[in-house]
Amino acid sequence: MIKTTIEINQDTYTIDVSKPIDVSIPLRGEKSNPTAWYVGPPEIAPVTDGNFTGSVASGASTNFNNIFFNPHAHGTHTECIGHITKEFHSINDCLTRFFFLAELISVTPEETNGDRVITKKMIENALKNNSPEAVLIRTLPNSEEKLTHQYSHTNPPYLLEETALFLREKGIKHLLIDLPSVDKEKDEGKLLAHKAFWNFNKKQRLDATITEFIFVPDHVVDGTFFLNLQIASFVNDASPSKPILYKIIEK
Repeated sequence: MIKTTIEINQDTYTIDVSKPIDVSIPLRGEKSNPTAWYVGPPEIAPVTDGNFTGSVASGASTNFNNIFFNPHAHGTHTECIGHITKEFHSINDCLTRFFFLAELISVTPEETNGDRVITKKMIENALKNNSPEAVLIRTLPNSEEKLTHQYSHTNPPYLLEETALFLREKGIKHLLIDLPSVDKEKDEGKLLAHKAFWNFNKKQRLDATITEFIFVPDHVVDGTFFLNLQIASFVNDASPSKPILYKIIEK
């Protein structure tokens, strides 16, 4: 065990950093990689130039791959308000802290008018009186099928506008979910949950983020964790990301 102590708002927490819980989905250049938004799988392939192929197996001195992917469509990613604004905002500028007290909750979306939705009441009941900086939402039923699911044209569950508004009003800065979007797949571009969470039409929350396409295994029990939200340094509205949870062993 490797312990470290963190102090937040005069509360001291001890965590075990030797046992990280990775809740990201690895990006694979294969058809089994999960996809959304009507695009094909990501591509990872050696650079070719004349007789040169960037693969040790093909005789090169190094493996030298090009990677083609879309952060929003191909796996775990973290996005900022720049995802929905005319003005350019980069996740690399908006996310400047990476360690947060977080609450993991599990909810079962309910059927409404042919959709499966996550309501304010569900989140309110799951969070109780907790007001962490970050919330991770695991949808039930939960299975490893989420690691390979092809989401296009499947109308996945989503957050109601009231749910995103509640999270914002509760002071949640970082929302993580195991779905390809917090909004309905085909909503005529309304993006009600995105806009409510980022306070799009008023004082926009430039330091708030949404992370989609996470996967939290069943053996990880709901509760309070420390979250390390890691991103690649992309100057873009979104970046592939690697959220890591750490158990609190003492407070």
